[in-house]
Amino acid sequence: MLPEVNANQIDITLENFQHVIVEESKAKVVMVQFWAPWSEPCAELAPLLQSIASEYPSDMVLTRVNCDEQQEIAGQFGVRGLPTVILVKDGQPLDGFAGPQEENQIREMLDKHLPKAEDGFLQSAIDLIEQGNYHDAFSFAKKAFELNNERIDIRLTIADCYVEIGQAEFAKNLLERVTLVDQDAKYQSIMSKIELAEQAADSPEIKQLQVDLETDPDNMELKVKLAVQLHQAHRNDEALALLLSVLQKELSFGDARKITLDMINALPDGDPLKSQYRRKIYSLLY
Repeated sequence: MLPEVNANQIDITLENFQHVIVEESKAKVVMVQFWAPWSEPCAELAPLLQSIASEYPSDMVLTRVNCDEQQEIAGQFGVRGLPTVILVKDGQPLDGFAGPQEENQIREMLDKHLPKAEDGFLQSAIDLIEQGNYHDAFSFAKKAFELNNERIDIRLTIADCYVEIGQAEFAKNLLERVTLVDQDAKYQSIMSKIELAEQAADSPEIKQLQVDLETDPDNMELKVKLAVQLHQAHRNDEALALLLSVLQKELSFGDARKITLDMINALPDGDPLKSQYRRKIYSLLY
């Protein structure tokens, strides 16, 4: 016999048919499992469907129809064998399958009709970008990219964030994989941002400090000053590497430790530099 129904699963009867199949399916995809207490394949399929449905609480409702008790409903859907699963949206059958199925087959079917996890992260990133908040947008864009790094819209969005948070080189590397057919207006806009960022990265102050440091390579004060200038030019990797070299020689040198921690904390969550240099600095501190 099938397991007890859980809180996220609804037993469909003639009494609630209109509400579940018609009303609920206006807002969410309704997955209907047709089953019978005597069917072993139904019993085996039920926990798998429950597990999958639990991943989509905002987008899917899991229901079931006991075909022994609700023959009229089974007849309306034309059920001929068990187990049978049908997806319903806006009161109409959308997709489905009959007979035992592997998990990957079920997920492949659902992928055609349910929002993907990366879509939510991407939309959050886009919303924040529209507000000019690239710092927080980056964290969402990175999550979307980790879930699907093949989608061009995600790749362009995270590249845009990388430029705006001062990681133009990362953005440039990402855009190298964008083929000619996908080099649209957004791509061109990001490439223009990268070019401007690269031009701004070599200020006269930075060039002079680099010359001074070449003359006096052990001058830690110069290293800290150059690191600050590099940070302002969004060259964070170089800035943190310089500061780390100072702290490795003298942990309490001037404001070097505070400047370093401030730079690390200013990086957005998900930036690889943040976790990388946190580990390095903490290994020195503790």
